[in-house]
Amino acid sequence: MSDEDRLRQAQAAMDRRDFVTAYEALVELQRSGLLDGEGLYALSDAAWWLGLIRETIEICEECHERFLAEGQVDRAAMVALETGMQWAMRGEPDVGSGWLSRARRLLDGRPSSVGHGYLLWIDAEGRFAAGDVDGALAGAVELQRLAVELDQPVLGCFGLALHGMVAIRAGETSRGFELLDEALLPVLAGRVGPAESGNLYCQMISICTDLGDLSRARRWTEATERWCDQFSSAVMFTGICRVHRAQLLRVQGDWDEAERAAAAACAELADLNVEAVAEAHYEIGESRRHRGDLAGAAAAYEQAAALGRLPEPGRSLLLLAEGRRDQADASVRSALAEQADPFRRARLLAAQVEIACRRADVATADAATAELEAIADTYGSPGFTAWAKTARAEVLLGSGAPADAVAPLREALAAYRRMGARPEEATTRTLLERAVAGAAAPPAAPGGLTAREWEILCAVAEGLSNREVAARLVISEKTVARHLANVYAKLGVPSRTAAAAWAHQEGLH
Repeated sequence: MSDEDRLRQAQAAMDRRDFVTAYEALVELQRSGLLDGEGLYALSDAAWWLGLIRETIEICEECHERFLAEGQVDRAAMVALETGMQWAMRGEPDVGSGWLSRARRLLDGRPSSVGHGYLLWIDAEGRFAAGDVDGALAGAVELQRLAVELDQPVLGCFGLALHGMVAIRAGETSRGFELLDEALLPVLAGRVGPAESGNLYCQMISICTDLGDLSRARRWTEATERWCDQFSSAVMFTGICRVHRAQLLRVQGDWDEAERAAAAACAELADLNVEAVAEAHYEIGESRRHRGDLAGAAAAYEQAAALGRLPEPGRSLLLLAEGRRDQADASVRSALAEQADPFRRARLLAAQVEIACRRADVATADAATAELEAIADTYGSPGFTAWAKTARAEVLLGSGAPADAVAPLREALAAYRRMGARPEEATTRTLLERAVAGAAAPPAAPGGLTAREWEILCAVAEGLSNREVAARLVISEKTVARHLANVYAKLGVPSRTAAAAWAHQEGLH
């Protein structure tokens, strides 16, 4: 076969996304010294899809120099950008930053190009991660404008996706998902390259998972897996999909299968994506903890931590499972003190409620539940809402109000069933049985009040303030106020004074 035939074969293989055939043909051409800058770029692309990351970076560096020698500055800058992102994903941000700086210098003062768009996207994503929402939104809007100017749909996709992320973080969840859905339209129409398509699919799954929207995360994970099946090899995206699949399997209670999927992802992505590998180790820890393999879970959490993933709330719940309740309390408090992101706080707050209730610390559980309820109200996430309902029920059970816990537990149970969250469904069913049994007991106080409501009413009738009642009963003032509202409703009285007078008539005890 002639070199020209090999080149045509390689180009045809790249077009049909047969990266194995393309790689083999391009390697032969490289050995013959017949690849120009574009040929080297195609070889680096094929190597990347095959998961040969070290070889990819070496070829990219050679390709970058070749483009500069050929006078193709924009192409050289684009390769520098991609090389920088590859180093960053491998967990070497300093090297990555150097390559991004080189790309920025090469593009400075040149006419607008795709490279400028990618730099704009990277900067805007960085602002979003740092909490600069206004800066991120401005970048997203500019990306959409630049996409039209340059007729580059991929930039518009990135801009819309980032705009959607910003909207969701602002509590405009429905609007945010509309923008994300729109961002994926060019992907579905085949107008965006495979690497960029994979990135957008991953962004969609990640935000669904972060929000606890398991049904949506499951649909997009399945769609991405089908998309990966188009390729002869797609190591990066297949590995990331395995991590998301492990998360879903763990939530479903398929802990053995979840661990196998996460372990496969660790092997596939070892040199490619340190953040995804860290998440996979955390998932292994979660599956082991649920199975009761506490020592194995601790080891997996440590591996996740070594790669930069804070192993929470898993590590705090592991301490609780080991019977170290005070250490679990301190651990989750420390994690919350360092975490401002509401999506991550939601998980930590749910864990704090569980830990606090096991310690009979109803005041802490109540405060954590109130914050979790606020997050659920803001984002309308099915997962957050179910967690908040369960947390509120646990507080009510701990406060001696099992009847009031029945309704939120039934709502949470239905939500977990819809999401396919079997372990949470089983736990919630147990709590519901406990609440129903407690509510069916003979009334312990006059007027249909629960024992806790009568206790609070008697304290109020003694002249105690809400704060003093809370201190006496070791609960929060919000819990006192909530019980008093129930008291007023049950007794049909309009005020604190009238409720106290009713209590005196019934005889304080």
